[in-house]
Amino acid sequence: MGVGIEVKDLNAWYGSPHTLQGITLNIPANRATALIGPSGCGKSTFVRCLNRMHETNPTARATGTVRMGDVDIYADASPVEIRRRIGMVFQRPNPFPTMSIYDNVASGLKLNGYSNKRELDTVVESSLKKAALWDEVKDDLKKKSGASLSGGQQQRLCIARALAVDPEVLLMDEPASALDPVSTSKIEDLIFQLKRQYTIVIVTHNMQQAARVAENTGFFLSGHLIEFDATDKIFTNPGDKRTEDYITGRFG
Repeated sequence: MGVGIEVKDLNAWYGSPHTLQGITLNIPANRATALIGPSGCGKSTFVRCLNRMHETNPTARATGTVRMGDVDIYADASPVEIRRRIGMVFQRPNPFPTMSIYDNVASGLKLNGYSNKRELDTVVESSLKKAALWDEVKDDLKKKSGASLSGGQQQRLCIARALAVDPEVLLMDEPASALDPVSTSKIEDLIFQLKRQYTIVIVTHNMQQAARVAENTGFFLSGHLIEFDATDKIFTNPGDKRTEDYITGRFG
């Protein structure tokens, strides 16, 4: 099952620019939480801080507290362990192009020392089924590369790869922005299935998508979290004029 994430006074920098300023919110377990806001407002930096990818940039630093259940992710665990427990799916699908479909899904397991073929087969099949891709690729697992799939299939392959290492949280940074409407619909359907088992955080510029898939929504602007509430309230009765202006298209 997924776990909730509690964020208190999170600040982040890339060099001197203060990218995130005092972010505090609670992300509930086994729900989808959407993050909206104009480009450059800090949404992607925020999710990168949640699984410690932010610090892979040599100019980056962060302060504050991020707790996943009882674990302070910056004090109680290594970045490698946190990135296993909090998976990430990026805007553009990034399968390993020289690897087969099977090896793409199994790559994280092998890095973590798994070598038993039967165990690998079981996890690969289970992960592809969770990503709603198994029926489309089961006859080509070792024949085709991950890069041979369509864009939508590649994104679901990347989701399967993230799920294979058994995370509790799945971060999705605009996972459908590069996809056609049919593939986007499949990703949204998948989010509904996955949040039964995982905690989902999705960054999106598509406000209709946020309204469709997320129970809670946060609005970011210029590095600040302006408002965080139930999605229906954010979209029908926001508490801040800036949220209303963004949602109604007055800026952004």
